[in-house]
Amino acid sequence: MYNPQIEAMPRNELKELQLERLRQTVKRCEEMVPFYRKRLRDAGITWKEITSLDDLRRIPFTTKDDLRDNYPFGMFAVPVREIVRIHASSGTTGVPTVVGYTKNDIDMWSELMARALVAGKTEKSDIVQVAYGYGLFTGGLGFHYGVERLGASVIPISGGNTKRQIRMMVDLGTTVLCCTPSYALYMAETAEEMGIDFKELKLKSGIFGAEPWSDRMREKIERILNLSAFDIYGLSEVMGPGVAIECEHKQGLHIFEDAFIPEIIDPDTGEVLSPGKQGELVFTTLTKEGMPLLRYRTRDISSIDEGECPCGRTHVRMRRVSGRTDDMLIIRGVNIFPSQIESVLMNIEGLSPHYQLVVDRVGGLDILEVQVEVTEEMFSDRVRGLEEWEEVIQSEIESYLGISVKITLVEPRTIARSEGKAIRIIDNREI
Repeated sequence: MYNPQIEAMPRNELKELQLERLRQTVKRCEEMVPFYRKRLRDAGITWKEITSLDDLRRIPFTTKDDLRDNYPFGMFAVPVREIVRIHASSGTTGVPTVVGYTKNDIDMWSELMARALVAGKTEKSDIVQVAYGYGLFTGGLGFHYGVERLGASVIPISGGNTKRQIRMMVDLGTTVLCCTPSYALYMAETAEEMGIDFKELKLKSGIFGAEPWSDRMREKIERILNLSAFDIYGLSEVMGPGVAIECEHKQGLHIFEDAFIPEIIDPDTGEVLSPGKQGELVFTTLTKEGMPLLRYRTRDISSIDEGECPCGRTHVRMRRVSGRTDDMLIIRGVNIFPSQIESVLMNIEGLSPHYQLVVDRVGGLDILEVQVEVTEEMFSDRVRGLEEWEEVIQSEIESYLGISVKITLVEPRTIARSEGKAIRIIDNREI
């Protein structure tokens, strides 16, 4: 059952626990996974030489390509007969990544998700609507088992069928909503079309993740859906949702360090960066039996905060993910993340939170077009023409990014909605 004590464990005790579990994890990888046996041998290190947490840096990184190269079961540390659950990525960019869980892995995942839900102000008396996808994607089932471990009521509605989602909220009295932030805003649009005001519902909390989102989008979600919005972080390869989550103070996401060791590295050099520096998140699992991972490169951009949190949790916090190294656009030598543009757009009153970035190459020059939906009010505004709005937006974005962009305002509901992760970038340079 959910145990809050471990989240307040003194730092010295936590580090001792991490070292003990790290040694056992490296031992398991060395003995049971041929890929890691060779990788560790080539690096000249064995589990017996892990005598401090600093020795972690001697271990090579693991990448998504490594997982794909060992598809489907080459990264498993137990026989397949001991695997009780298999999840996999969609494989839209190549061979999918397969993740296996033992019974103990599922129990630990359920425990971590229960912790996460409590941090997101969920109680046993709550009714939790899980609108993440169920199936090979880890989101739906991860939340589901966490709610059940906590002892709250779960509505396993999965993604899609948005009008039914709204109807369930009304009829069943949903108090906690779990989905992607972009889908939450789509729900708000749908509810408005149905004549339903979220202020009349019983929602109190929303736990949103699976895609980067800005504080401005959080403010919009909280205002429209009339709830407190919490950011949750996870990824299928490491476990699924529940690696880290915000507490009520929303000053970063607490990483469950008894189960994961986080690092921040320079994505180009692999150098480990000091706390507060922004770079790529790397995780080492400490409790996984089925598929342990050593120094897995997530491609997510964040930083680590080791300062004390007013909530009393002692585990370090990660800053909200600002983007991914593989989602980063390089336009005329400038690094750009969609979340940067989102922050600018959300600061301009009257704009819709729906946007898309389209990149083309014309005459050898990269052109960035920002397509932004206007609201119904702005579209019907006869006082200020759309061209004037485009100039305002262009000026704000160019001032922030330092490069020229093309702004295209489009009619309401023109940009495709997503019931999962929003598609923010169309890069025609790759075609």
